[in-house]
Amino acid sequence: LNTNLNTNLNTNLNTNLNTKLATNKTSNSTTLTVIVPGEVWSPSKIIRRMGQHIDNKSSCLYWAYKNDIPVFCPAITDGAVGDVVFFHSYKQHGFVIDTAQDIKKINEMAMNAPKTGMLILGGGIVKHHICNANLMRNGADFSVFINTGQEFDGSDSGARPDEAISWGKIKIDASPVKVYGDASLLFPLIVSQTFAKRVQDRKNNNKQHHQQRDEQHDDDDDAKNQNS
Repeated sequence: LNTNLNTNLNTNLNTNLNTKLATNKTSNSTTLTVIVPGEVWSPSKIIRRMGQHIDNKSSCLYWAYKNDIPVFCPAITDGAVGDVVFFHSYKQHGFVIDTAQDIKKINEMAMNAPKTGMLILGGGIVKHHICNANLMRNGADFSVFINTGQEFDGSDSGARPDEAISWGKIKIDASPVKVYGDASLLFPLIVSQTFAKRVQDRKNNNKQHHQQRDEQHDDDDDAKNQNS
């Protein structure tokens, strides 16, 4: 808080985002009250707190919190959360959402990662935000776009991977893919034949390994009994 108070307290105050100036001029004296709230929240911090308190295993935020996976939402005030923030502002002043924390965090995650991949469902701000973070590292190594956007309307949603390559958001030697269709339908099918299939194969291999180990232990026990 940078202040320049003169003897009459008639001054301009330069305040940061966390400060509220309240003056009371009902009497001859002037009371200056500075209210500085506690923690400044970023969208990802708010989402993490949601995941902490959601006791529902069907929630992706629940699992994100359990596995310490950050979830970013640059347009968090565009919707129900924004409505709650608006209503809350009438009850208590000083609640601050700092988006600068998250833009720094997601960009640095991309910059410091050995390799990055983008699996983007839908378009708009989500697609652009993730692609732009990868611009900071000269492009993502792997990219899959799933949306219904078309190139002719000039939207970011409709922009194809080659447009992202021209900006340096996808590496020039990458092999990106765009799938045209409803992400809510296509994504489960893609997962079932890629990630989920590999996880199931791994589970089957582990099960087979345990069975072989148990059989080996049984053979060893039989050999010991025969020798005795």
